[in-house]
Amino acid sequence: MKRYLVLENGSVYEGEGFGSTKPVVGELVFNTGMSGYQESITDLSYHGQILTFTYPLIGNYGINRDDFESFKPAASAIVTHEIARRPSNWRSQMSIAEWAERNDLPGITGVDTRALTKELRDYGVLKATIVSEVNEATLLDLKSAELSKEQVAEVGSKNMYVNPTDGVTIALIDFGLKNSILRSLARRNVNVLVFPATVDAQTILDANPDGVLLSNGPGDPESVEGILDVIRELEEQLPIMGICLGHQLFALANGATTKKMKFGHRGFNHAVKDNISGKTNFTSQNHGYVVDGDSIPGTNLEITQYEINDGSVEGLRLKNHQAFSVQYHPDAAPGPHDTEYLFDEFLEMIAAHKEEQTHA
Repeated sequence: MKRYLVLENGSVYEGEGFGSTKPVVGELVFNTGMSGYQESITDLSYHGQILTFTYPLIGNYGINRDDFESFKPAASAIVTHEIARRPSNWRSQMSIAEWAERNDLPGITGVDTRALTKELRDYGVLKATIVSEVNEATLLDLKSAELSKEQVAEVGSKNMYVNPTDGVTIALIDFGLKNSILRSLARRNVNVLVFPATVDAQTILDANPDGVLLSNGPGDPESVEGILDVIRELEEQLPIMGICLGHQLFALANGATTKKMKFGHRGFNHAVKDNISGKTNFTSQNHGYVVDGDSIPGTNLEITQYEINDGSVEGLRLKNHQAFSVQYHPDAAPGPHDTEYLFDEFLEMIAAHKEEQTHA
């Protein structure tokens, strides 16, 4: 079945549809990873976006039950050059086309994703739609379409819940949490109290956690209203770690600003250098906004890491409190696990804080 990917600049890419045939509108972005498509499609940071895979063959190892980052697809649709007809892996339960159909996920394949990616690099991210027929109204409707600015409210937890162990307790504020963060903490025997993004500081403090983690999530950090005061109040009393959107919100709460990137960082081949250790790690990233490095002077924030290719801010810490953040995903999934040690550093920070409190 013929399907068409239409961009708001007027470009049209023809391909074959798979999965759902419903029309869809979203922000068109690209991911440079060679694998990890299942984790990417279910990463809530992709909520509201049409996800293009630059690697030419997607689906060769199928879909399994273990690699989901959320319960259902987070991306609005996916774009590929070719999907595997016969996936082969001992964990595979179905093909990506079968899974997309079961989960009402639109897909289009047979697209020249190399040309499409080059176009996005030139123009920046664009609104796009996938339709079964292109007519005079298609482009007009696309240009007038308003994309949601309430992504965090749409995907974040609505109620508090617990991922229990008998270890250190961390309060995790959920802006679009990846399951791999919970897995990383569970491997360290961390008792996790997950709170919605609408939580107030006193509710968290009443739960008596040992630290606070600000999760990843989708969209513009400036659209997450009300949480900045909460972060400011919590960092006065507890160690804090921020990841991805949590990093951006941490920066905003402490006087920095953020800005939209031309086409973002999405993939797991991003080299990041640590200013303190001098070490360079490869990281897994998925974001379209970034902390403005020029806004850091005059705040209590210090840049600890930067992206080697474009110099963007990848790590921050507070000079006057036990709090830090990173733009990338130390939990990886997909991607390299070079920076998973940051969870251990956070636990060490919590232990030091508890020791200080004991002798205060």
